[in-house]
Amino acid sequence: MFIRPTFIDVLKAKKNIAPYLSKTPLHHYASLSKVLGFEAYVKHENFQPTGSFKVRGGINLVSQLSPKEKKQGVITASTGNHGQAVAYASNLFGVEARVCVSKNANPDKVAAIRSFGAEIIAEGRDFEDARLNAERITEEQGYRYIHGGNEPHLIAGVATIGLEIVEALPDVDVIIVPVGGGSGAAGISTVVRTAAPDVEVIAVQSENAPSVYLSWKKGEIVPTDSADTMADGLATRRAFELPLEIIRDQIDDFILVSEEEIKDAIRLYVEKAHTIAEGAGAASLAAGYKIRDRLKGKKVAMDLSGGNLTADMLKTILCKG
Repeated sequence: MFIRPTFIDVLKAKKNIAPYLSKTPLHHYASLSKVLGFEAYVKHENFQPTGSFKVRGGINLVSQLSPKEKKQGVITASTGNHGQAVAYASNLFGVEARVCVSKNANPDKVAAIRSFGAEIIAEGRDFEDARLNAERITEEQGYRYIHGGNEPHLIAGVATIGLEIVEALPDVDVIIVPVGGGSGAAGISTVVRTAAPDVEVIAVQSENAPSVYLSWKKGEIVPTDSADTMADGLATRRAFELPLEIIRDQIDDFILVSEEEIKDAIRLYVEKAHTIAEGAGAASLAAGYKIRDRLKGKKVAMDLSGGNLTADMLKTILCKG
């Protein structure tokens, strides 16, 4: 039984993270709006010190660990951005951190995790293998395991994105949010349903990694055999229970996008907004473009959740475009 974070928890999280993180900008782009046919606003979570939105949740959670948990040290599993968040927050509060990743994890993200002082444990073919490894080590060593999604403090922390969007753009019509584990969509929708219930929240996932989408549709967890997407932040083979429970109640729609649509969105961000988005970060724009006729004339905030794209990947995507 998981405890769902409330709007009050989000307000507390805002206070917890304020000494360590600045608000990220919500920029309006005229040239991007012209291409899309709606008023495009981009929430720049790629401007965070870790290059991703997840640092909000990491700081909110680690700052509230008990003295015993801090002494035990923490362990987690990640495709990269969540691991950076836990490593960054742990370094901030003097906690030893270990991050389990797959053997083929994004090398830039792995290097960043190490730079924040965490130990890397690389094993398995994908995130699901890394997660199982982290849970096994937790049982053996007694660390405080930080799940990538089933953590109310994580969700409340990343929900502050929703607060900032509504504060900066009170008349926003639609918010589009990428989904990997689902903490971002769960958090933002928690804010919106309380503070701006008429705002439409649309989730987006890669069609090559659709576990959360399939689970959302069916009403129960539907694992997949693979999560073969270039958007490593979306590459989960199994939905997380708590975020899934929340988004099933609170989001309005769920869109799947292809690998080419994600790459097109990365190029579009470079051309029209002069900014770098990783695959997961570009997914909200990919979804916005895909349903642009339906969104025509509306004010749409797109969550650019992260910008941790390797230079080689960016070069390849731009050249092929």
